[in-house]
Amino acid sequence: MTTGEHTEKPLTPSGHRSLVWYLICRTAVITLVLGGAAFFYLHGNLAYSVTPLFFLVGASYAQALITALLLRRISSVGFLAQSQIVWDLLFVSALILLTGVVESLFSFFYLLVIISASFLLSRRLTILAAASSAIMFGGILLLQFYDLLGPLAIEKNVADAVFLNSLFVHLIAFFLTAILSGTLAERWRHSEALYQRKSIDFSELERMNRLILSHISSGVMLINPQGRIRSFNMAASDITGFSLQQVYDTPAAELFPEFNKVVAPDTVPINRAEGVFAHPSGERRSFGYATTLVKGTHGEALGTLVTFQDLTQLKKIEEQLKRSDRLAAIGRLSAALAHEIRNPLASISGSAQLLGENSHLKTEDQHLLAIMVKETDRLNHLLSDFLAFARPRRPQKNRLDIATLLDELGQMLLRDQRFQGIDVQIKGERPCHALIDRNQIWQVLWDLSINAAEAMKGKGRLLITFTHGNPWVLTIEDSGPGIAPEIRERIFEPFFSTKDKGTGLGLSTVYSIIEAHGGTIRTDVADLGGERFVMQFPQEPGEEDEQL
Repeated sequence: MTTGEHTEKPLTPSGHRSLVWYLICRTAVITLVLGGAAFFYLHGNLAYSVTPLFFLVGASYAQALITALLLRRISSVGFLAQSQIVWDLLFVSALILLTGVVESLFSFFYLLVIISASFLLSRRLTILAAASSAIMFGGILLLQFYDLLGPLAIEKNVADAVFLNSLFVHLIAFFLTAILSGTLAERWRHSEALYQRKSIDFSELERMNRLILSHISSGVMLINPQGRIRSFNMAASDITGFSLQQVYDTPAAELFPEFNKVVAPDTVPINRAEGVFAHPSGERRSFGYATTLVKGTHGEALGTLVTFQDLTQLKKIEEQLKRSDRLAAIGRLSAALAHEIRNPLASISGSAQLLGENSHLKTEDQHLLAIMVKETDRLNHLLSDFLAFARPRRPQKNRLDIATLLDELGQMLLRDQRFQGIDVQIKGERPCHALIDRNQIWQVLWDLSINAAEAMKGKGRLLITFTHGNPWVLTIEDSGPGIAPEIRERIFEPFFSTKDKGTGLGLSTVYSIIEAHGGTIRTDVADLGGERFVMQFPQEPGEEDEQL
């Protein structure tokens, strides 16, 4: 055989397994056929000795054992399969020589070898195996025909026509078997390859489904008919804060009370609904979900498939839009009423001041006029606060160092009587430049600091921190009593106040200023025990590079 033939392998995807089964079947056939022949030779008083048969059986066992050992170490299955066919051809030729050649009953073994070659090798090599069988069998017949096998005690005991007839029949049988078995084997290998490709496709499809399920942005959860969680993808863990190990086989109603009524087998699927759940951090989060009933191949109910998304940020954006709409409406109303209110106030204040200059007025009347002027000033100040809240001035941004601004604020707070018993601390990485409206941010810091001092009643700690980045963060926290959880969501609403003399516009104005800067503000419990206001402002393009 040529080198190209040595490297040619059939299209079977399981060469090692096929070769192992071939060795097992060949050993079984040799044991059965030659063992049975030896038995009948021993008890039939035939002319042939059984010793060579036992020798061939032993040789076949040894060769099978050696091949099995080599199979674990040799990677070239094609070469090993070809060597098996060569061995089988030599084995069958030796068997025919030892059992009478033309009179041998074992010439059909060549057909078995050809059939085996068709399943182990390619069609071309199967034809080559048939040709080799014809050459070897024909050569043995010619040796016997010309009486050249005398040393083996094999004589020519049949007519010449028998040799020609045997050679012709066997040649036709060899090549027909090679063609038919080769064709069937090729079709089998093709079907095997198609099946294997389909199996690979199904495996790939299952792998892709798992990847999609693990990387989809929506949470996916399977709840069995008993209401327990049986599947939980990665997005579900990210949204809820719970891992699959934590929620597996846990009643879904413990995490999502709304699901207590949607897991029954007869429940109508829900296209869209919303609910809330408790995050491990303690935050109440909103989510939207849809449900689908899952059934098995026989129509049995397997549970409820729930897909859900975190709507917390969307709800916050929705609230911000509603707040902006309210501010816009108040702004339009305030613009229409500003002159109508301020003009009478100015007239009242001016008239009261003129009357107060009259020296003939009694002391009691002058005191009443002073109260009138004071109250008109208070109303005018309230109107200014209202206008600042309803129609905030567009920020006039300049590049400033936040650290310098906070240092100035700290100096102002130290001079204020309301901060005499308060430990004011300012921390942060310096410098921290940002584009801001100095006056507006100063107002935000001042209002939040005053609120903290009033909440602590003049005694405690006030910590102001800042960090640069994108976004850069400004934080104010105190050691006061904090804000009650039930009103925390309402503190930025206009006219909402817990103070007896408060207007309810201070924090609303703070919210409007930060929103005008494109930032956000949120509150939570401070490490000092009181309330913490966290403000985040986006970096302007190029700002982050300037911090380096």
